[in-house]
Amino acid sequence: MQSLGRAAPANGIRRDPAPTRWQYRMQRLWLTPLFRVVCRLGLPLAVVALIALAVLYSDTRRAAIVQSFVDLRTKFEQRPEFRVGLLSVEGASRDLADAVRAKLALKLPQSSFDLDMTALRARAESLDAVAQAELRVRSGGVLQVVLTERVPVVVWRGVAGLQLLDATGHRVAGLSARADRADLPLVAGEGAEAAIPEALAIFEVARPLSDRVRGLIRVGERRWDLILDRDQRIILPSANPAAAVEHLLALNAADKLLGRDILSIDLRNQDRPAIRLAPFAMNEVRRAQGLAPTTESGL
Repeated sequence: MQSLGRAAPANGIRRDPAPTRWQYRMQRLWLTPLFRVVCRLGLPLAVVALIALAVLYSDTRRAAIVQSFVDLRTKFEQRPEFRVGLLSVEGASRDLADAVRAKLALKLPQSSFDLDMTALRARAESLDAVAQAELRVRSGGVLQVVLTERVPVVVWRGVAGLQLLDATGHRVAGLSARADRADLPLVAGEGAEAAIPEALAIFEVARPLSDRVRGLIRVGERRWDLILDRDQRIILPSANPAAAVEHLLALNAADKLLGRDILSIDLRNQDRPAIRLAPFAMNEVRRAQGLAPTTESGL
């Protein structure tokens, strides 16, 4: 009669259903989250890194890969929509626009990626007549240069000749003759360009005498002399010269001081202005005082 139980192994040894020691350790490792991450991500990345290392180990293959990327970049940068073929200069006179074009010296057409905007802006602003330059690439392949032109406000007579200066004292351009800009006031003397705002304030206060003002002379790089017609000189203080000119206008309105035969008026001490008379006026004063008039020597 056949037995209903499980048949015994042929060799008589029953198989133990428990896992072996190594199987148990592997099962425990797979239950560790870090080990699963390393096996699922680290191994594929390591394989990819080994393949990339094998490919890049050859100098020829590395050069070919680099050249392919360079060719792709060049093809992208040379696309028609990135080509600049025209230069537009705005916000300046024709002469200044031509000078900016010559200063930039661009060889068009070329890709907008090849244009160094910072260097081009610095090159445009290196011109004396340019206060500020803005560059942008517009649609249609146009490089637009918008300039802010310096406005001359005075004529400076210095060691280098006549020059036009703006309100900050920055050089705008040279001048061949004073008559070319007779509409602008004249300043002279060493260091005058560094005090143009103060000179403009003096000219503004002296506007009632504008028909007589010939200019300002910088003395010792610290103060001004106001020069009027008839060679009259107004010596101004180094501190607050505009207020001294206002004081002069008040004296002139009260006593018609500037209409007299006076060579100079020293206003450095506004409480006691010093007046220097012309020789004829001095002789008249001496006669009025009963003194002998002075005589000028011919030596």
